Amino acid sequence: MYMKLDIFTAINFSSSNDSVESHSTGMRYLRIIVFAFILVLVSSLSYSQQFPEYSQYMMNSFLLNPAVAGHEGYTSVNLTVKEQWLGLSDAPSTYAVSAQTRLLKNSFISRSKSIRKRRRIMSRSGRVGLGAYIFNDTRGALGKTGFSFTYGYHLTLRRSQLSFGASLTGFQYAIDFDKINPEIKEDLLLLQTDPNAFILDAAFGVYYSDKNLYAGLSAQNLFESLLKLSNRDGSGFVLERQYMAMAGYRVDLMDFLYIEPSFLYKLSENYVGQLDANLRLYVKQDYWAGLSYRTGSYSRISTESIQGRGASLVFMAGARVDKYHLGYAFDYSFSSISARSVGSHELMFAVKFGDSARRYRWLNRY
Repeated sequence: MYMKLDIFTAINFSSSNDSVESHSTGMRYLRIIVFAFILVLVSSLSYSQQFPEYSQYMMNSFLLNPAVAGHEGYTSVNLTVKEQWLGLSDAPSTYAVSAQTRLLKNSFISRSKSIRKRRRIMSRSGRVGLGAYIFNDTRGALGKTGFSFTYGYHLTLRRSQLSFGASLTGFQYAIDFDKINPEIKEDLLLLQTDPNAFILDAAFGVYYSDKNLYAGLSAQNLFESLLKLSNRDGSGFVLERQYMAMAGYRVDLMDFLYIEPSFLYKLSENYVGQLDANLRLYVKQDYWAGLSYRTGSYSRISTESIQGRGASLVFMAGARVDKYHLGYAFDYSFSSISARSVGSHELMFAVKFGDSARRYRWLNRY
């Protein structure tokens, strides 16, 4: 039996031309983020990983939340490559390619049928975002290839944007028997195991963004599909529903310098969680560097934080040249595997097309 998790959220949006009120609203959002961060830090449990683990997800949140598809107004193509635990044979590796766009149009419509009172306004075109991605995640003898097709819908508020997205996802699981220990290859259970299995599922997300704040909620594996690798009765396991919450707030230090604290919290259907706490520094939005602390696989964060077991520290840096974006992250694990590995490396490359920055200037988060 699985305990079901219901997520309720109520967000009130308000705005004012008064700069003092705007600053007060921003600080209130920041306090909300800090409170949520402390809440998940205290209550978090270990997270059972069923999805590829990305260190620079904040540079391409579309991989975790379908509502992000097209929210910037650009056409964006992203490549992410992650090699974990270098120095060990058959260590985990992940490759992901994604693309997203916004269906923008410059058409106008007439509000009034009267020729004298005719008033031309922008049409509602431009609210739809589309996206897709594929990835391959290999962990020893087990490999998983996935794809996703996404539809997003974006509502422009006075000084912000509220986005919704839904994805159809598919996963192909494969077992490489050549990588299995020869001593157990003749095991009856393995002989009855199908080396391949395919399942379909879905995801849904909500995403809010303005000049300084972004926050999102998403759910993966909505159908909790059954994965069967054998014809034996009772075999197989359910892909648990996964929930993800992310938020970040931009704090301007100077005209060319700002910092962005953020977090990502992942929670499975049986209340097993993982937390990423991040802090990045930006210079002219062209260069950035940051640190991230990720909890590991132990039952309580206090065990990881105090004793340093299972957690990871991530160093990241990147740069932008015109429409090209390049990011690098190095993960150092506090677990015993660090004695045999030189760490994990992740490379992110993105290209953004379009001149939407002139129309959606505050959406440019790089």
